[in-house]
Amino acid sequence: MDAQTAIGVENYLGTSFPDLDREYKDGAILERSLPDYLHGKIQLLLGAFFLALRQSHAIYPSVETRMRLRPGLIYIPDVAVFCPEEPAGLPDKPPLVVIEVLSLDDRLSDVRAKLGEYRAWGVQNVWLVDPHAQRFYVCDSRLREVETLTIEGMGIELTKKALFG
Repeated sequence: MDAQTAIGVENYLGTSFPDLDREYKDGAILERSLPDYLHGKIQLLLGAFFLALRQSHAIYPSVETRMRLRPGLIYIPDVAVFCPEEPAGLPDKPPLVVIEVLSLDDRLSDVRAKLGEYRAWGVQNVWLVDPHAQRFYVCDSRLREVETLTIEGMGIELTKKALFG
């Protein structure tokens, strides 16, 4: 991700970008990796998975939503799931789940730092999905590969077969 000219957070929040929305960190606008078809497909399937669970759980999924992790940090996770209430406008409280979907040009060091920021913010379930390698990872005290993504205490489980077919 390349940092560009420093601007204030309010200017950033009032800016729309002609292509892909950008993130904000301490005065810098951060470019995001351009998703390919597989990235978009997996992001849509993840959103649909959680949307289907809204009838049985008090969850509110969203995609590509700007979130204020702290005064100078606004990230845009690929998928977020809020619980038990739907957030307003610019969420500033941690969602239950944040999911990042890897793009081919993502740098792992940048992704790991971003996942760590979500954990520090208080997100209980920080997940990384690699659609090209068909792998799942959870970020708790470290980044570790798992076979299934689960939300403890809610009976929610996502398998690789369900997502990747």
